[in-house]
Amino acid sequence: MGADENTIIRVENVSKTFSGKDGQVEALKNINLDIHQGDIFGIIGMSGAGKSTLVRCLNFLERPTEGHVFIDGKDLSGLNEKELRAERTQIAMIFQHFNLLMQRNVIDNVCFPMEILGISKAKARKRALELLEEVDLADKAKSYPAQLSGGQKQRVAIARALASDPKILLCDEATSALDPTTTKSILALLKEINEKHGITIVIITHAMSVVQEICNRVAIIDGGTLAETGTVLEVFSRPKSRAAMKLVYPDGGDTSVAEMKGRHCIRIVFSSNSSFEPVIGNMVLYCNAPVNILLADTRDIGGIAQGQMILQLPEDEQVAARMIAYLRERNLGVEELDGYVG
Repeated sequence: MGADENTIIRVENVSKTFSGKDGQVEALKNINLDIHQGDIFGIIGMSGAGKSTLVRCLNFLERPTEGHVFIDGKDLSGLNEKELRAERTQIAMIFQHFNLLMQRNVIDNVCFPMEILGISKAKARKRALELLEEVDLADKAKSYPAQLSGGQKQRVAIARALASDPKILLCDEATSALDPTTTKSILALLKEINEKHGITIVIITHAMSVVQEICNRVAIIDGGTLAETGTVLEVFSRPKSRAAMKLVYPDGGDTSVAEMKGRHCIRIVFSSNSSFEPVIGNMVLYCNAPVNILLADTRDIGGIAQGQMILQLPEDEQVAARMIAYLRERNLGVEELDGYVG
């Protein structure tokens, strides 16, 4: 597998096997993946799929049983412990449960990685204050973690992760412990950091909504294998693997409902249309024929409709064709479901 000059993380034939009392468990099997400079890259899968093991292999907190991980072309497996520690300063990580030092206040938590790097106290505190300003927590510098909300703790963890000026930020289920509103604000902060600093962000999650909200590319892990990878729009609009369909379709990818209802079924994907435009209603009026909505999973993200619908179109071939043409003219992704159309 070739990597172009924009590749910052390259995973090559990585497998990871754990030995336990019940024998060996193959957590990862022959994973190949390229992540480009500046990506917000989602790694998604169900619980136990192997995604957290994969992210820990990216910085060699878990050493792969087989295969190689390259960071900016440097093979981590060829580094000694001292060189590996130095490389890890460029690969920061944030976690689901924040991992803050409870006996230290906020500013001292942010200073901690700089202390380890031998940065002077005055310089570290100055940088920590700048970072707290960036994550909108300057007023909490003297507070202790126990006095903060979950979202505030994660903001401290993000500030601390940025203290070593990393080129890569790994986020292992970083929003799983947060409510939806707080999750949205943390994802917005990560996107802002990515745009401002050009830091490559890798997000491990089990939630498709997180990937839709922030990522530009995604890999789907299933049973320790790479089921599918591509841009978020590609994977979301045309999932090829069963694992992807389980994540994309609310009903787990079961289109048997559509089959029972009849033929002429299409799936339409919203990705750039205004959420204020009643596309389906306008299509029905334009074509003067009803449709049956078999499945709908759409949401408003920043005034843009995101999501999908499965529609059963009229049996009349000409009317169905007019409807499909109408939708495509409005830049909607339209997929005629195999076995149900034509």
